[in-house]
Amino acid sequence: MKIKRRPELPGKDDLVIGRRPVLEALRSGSLQQVYLAAGQKGEIIDQISREARSQGLPLEVIPRRELHRLTDGGNHQGVAAQARPFPYLKIEELLEKVYALTGAPFLILLDHLQDPQNLGSLMRTAEAAGMDGIIIPQDRSVKITPAVRKVAAGAAERLPVARVVNLVDAVRQLKKEGFWVYGTAADGPLPYYRADYRVPFVLVIGSEGKGISRLLRESCDGIISIPMRGPGGSLNAAVAAAVIIYAAAAQREGWGLGKPESD
Repeated sequence: MKIKRRPELPGKDDLVIGRRPVLEALRSGSLQQVYLAAGQKGEIIDQISREARSQGLPLEVIPRRELHRLTDGGNHQGVAAQARPFPYLKIEELLEKVYALTGAPFLILLDHLQDPQNLGSLMRTAEAAGMDGIIIPQDRSVKITPAVRKVAAGAAERLPVARVVNLVDAVRQLKKEGFWVYGTAADGPLPYYRADYRVPFVLVIGSEGKGISRLLRESCDGIISIPMRGPGGSLNAAVAAAVIIYAAAAQREGWGLGKPESD
């Protein structure tokens, strides 16, 4: 296979790097072009090559130093790809998707999260636990970047994400649609294991450091806390979300994590 040199730089927000993220993005049909570092071998490389060719996508083999340049020194594992612009939804489109599902929807609303590692980890957890979608603000928030896609390990390609201009307005709309909206905070009066997650539910996660904004907190139906028994302080956003997400999933499966507050 002929090695192509000096490829054009893709837009950084639309670049997917890493073997598993690229393969998952291929399977979701969200890629436009694939780059392989020369000399790459292995089963997952063969899968990526077959999938790209089956879709008729350009597959370019380039020197490893060029792939390093393309990915701005990221941990690309010898693979990168140019994705189509991320397909953010409007909140109405997200609601249309979740209404088509069986059972009570569970959405996660993020109040100006900044760390791509947190967002990617949170998306991976939410998708693994069977949650239905993410809502993020349009401005002053991390977007779905290459770093997010890599940490999410394919979840970013499968989990619907809506972007909204105003989070408080979004909460009002969700409540009109029958959702119960609960924020998270260290001083929340409701322990996470006593919340009732069996209803249409929106979990609000605050930003790193600042938590949930005052106006958004006042718009919530309640505030959930995670009791901290040890001296280590609070959990980061992704870990706190994971604790609550799996408590909700367990309760919805009837595992009995304690009597819900509403009962």
